[in-house]
Amino acid sequence: MKDNPLRKLGTLGQSIWLDYIRRDLIVSGELRRLIEEDGLRGMTSNPSIFEKAIAGSHDYDQDIRVMALEGKGVKAIYEALSQRDVQSAADEFRPLYDRTEGMDGYVSLEVNPHLAHDTRGTMEEARRLWAALNRPNVFIKVPATAEGLPVIRQLISEGININVTLLFGIPRYRQVVEAYLAGVEARATESKPVKTVASVASFFVSRIDALVDPLLEKQITQGGEDADLAKKLRGQVAIASAKTAYQVYKEIINSDRFRKLAAKGALTQRLLWASTSTKNPEYSDVKYVEALIGRDTVDTAPVETLDAYRNHGEPKDRIEQEVVKARWILDHLPKLGISIDKVTQQLEDEGVEKFSKSFDKLMATLEKAVQK
Repeated sequence: MKDNPLRKLGTLGQSIWLDYIRRDLIVSGELRRLIEEDGLRGMTSNPSIFEKAIAGSHDYDQDIRVMALEGKGVKAIYEALSQRDVQSAADEFRPLYDRTEGMDGYVSLEVNPHLAHDTRGTMEEARRLWAALNRPNVFIKVPATAEGLPVIRQLISEGININVTLLFGIPRYRQVVEAYLAGVEARATESKPVKTVASVASFFVSRIDALVDPLLEKQITQGGEDADLAKKLRGQVAIASAKTAYQVYKEIINSDRFRKLAAKGALTQRLLWASTSTKNPEYSDVKYVEALIGRDTVDTAPVETLDAYRNHGEPKDRIEQEVVKARWILDHLPKLGISIDKVTQQLEDEGVEKFSKSFDKLMATLEKAVQK
């Protein structure tokens, strides 16, 4: 019998998480099966995932009816439903969390994306959600916007686990790492334990190619001296960015600054590869999983990508292969008139907008359910 490729990822130092949550996944025992058979080590969620779960099943109907009769509004209902699912999933992962001493076994819940540019609002909601969940193995998702950076630093200093989301570019990643380290240092200065606070930096991958590829394809169609270069870069920019980010990660963890914190028990802020589903049908459906396998990383994948990798993944440590080529790719983008910094800022802006629209759609779905 062929070894399960998903389980092999763990032997290579990568944790596979599921980018999906739904109540029947938990109550049916399927989540436990995924943990035991596939080596699943965590779970992430967002408003879009909850909207699909609520709209696509009857699992929540009774709870919604009861809370509606109690006079609760749709936001309160959403929070009650999402927190219950996250708590239940976290309880399933708790033995893994204990066994790995806080390295894995986490479930993430996102702050309201409409607060992405509101530092105070994000901070207050994150604290409230953390207290409500009341589990050591949960992450509160905070966006990597400029306004989110001081939130990350402050909440880490308070001992709140943070999943930094909507991260696309290398300069912003460095700022995220700085916020994390400053938060841990603040705890250490106050003689508070640092080994109990965790964070991941969720670097979104395939969305980069989804934006850059059409720009390259336009130049390929036009022909000329830039067409050959555009062909070489097509479908390569996202992975090149992620591999470059991993080199930054290595630089950080090998620094004297981090070593001092590690000596006090601090965990590394691992890179988490998000948006790993393939958007372009011309590419392999496991393209963004295969290329980014490496030690001290996390890959969160939707169900379809998880199933595809179980079926035909070929696990191998590839994160440090072709690093020089990755730098070459990013260095040559400007020659085609493409600024990766502008691309990643556009993706961040669009990401906030998309997540906000998903949240609004979720509220509309609940409003309809309440009125039934």
